[in-house]
Amino acid sequence: MISIILPAYNEEKAIKQSIDKINEVMNRIKKYPYEVIVIDDGSYDKTYEHAKKTNAKVIKNPHNLGYGISLKKCIEAAKYETLIICDADLSYPVDAIPDLIKKKEEGYDMVVGQRTGKFYKESPIKFPFRIILRFLVEYVAERKIPDINSGLRIFDKGLAMKYFSHLCDTFSFTTSLTLAYMMNGKFVHYIPIKYFKREGTTKVKLLRDSIRTFQYIIEAVIFYNPMKMFMLLSFFLIIIGFFLLLFGAFTSLNIFYILGVSSIIISILTVC
Repeated sequence: MISIILPAYNEEKAIKQSIDKINEVMNRIKKYPYEVIVIDDGSYDKTYEHAKKTNAKVIKNPHNLGYGISLKKCIEAAKYETLIICDADLSYPVDAIPDLIKKKEEGYDMVVGQRTGKFYKESPIKFPFRIILRFLVEYVAERKIPDINSGLRIFDKGLAMKYFSHLCDTFSFTTSLTLAYMMNGKFVHYIPIKYFKREGTTKVKLLRDSIRTFQYIIEAVIFYNPMKMFMLLSFFLIIIGFFLLLFGAFTSLNIFYILGVSSIIISILTVC
């Protein structure tokens, strides 16, 4: 028995087709009773009206509350223990749902669709943000994470709700869910999926959402393993100290030697 959750914000062009494709896949499997839950996060188009014409259970936020809060509301409202979340913009292949279920039944706590394909290629603007973000998340989790915020995944309601107080209310919900599972010793598995061109325009604000994600990761480090925060700070201080010493060598200015040595000493004291 599975609850399939579709968070939607201004997805009138894709919501009905998304639900129809899910019904087609689940009816083809036939093995699992299921429900589809759509949460309209304060859309100002006809997303709600189109969703109501389907067999989905539809929840509507009076205004835009955010991706994470919307998913939490759906998780609480879900009738079944096994949950699948999927974006409602047709960018994720719902045909991969049977593969997610199969891997979940092998004993993994969460199975995530790892996005691949030309529509997931890194743009020159997003690339450095993704590199830094992936480094930080993998540093915290001490595991390789091929896709830190994929919107297609399967997990259990009860386990996810245990971490609700530490899960992000905004776009970084999936990142925080991955970290919560990994930092608590849960088994997370990735399967490659083809990522498609989305219908409509993206709701992600790169700078704003990146800053919020970095903020959450720092909070997660402090909560799960505060020593890592000091080690990370020490690492950056050493790098700064090295460049200050190098700059001092080129300019022959003693002030840079003093600042460089001070930075390195502080970095050592930080972890002592």
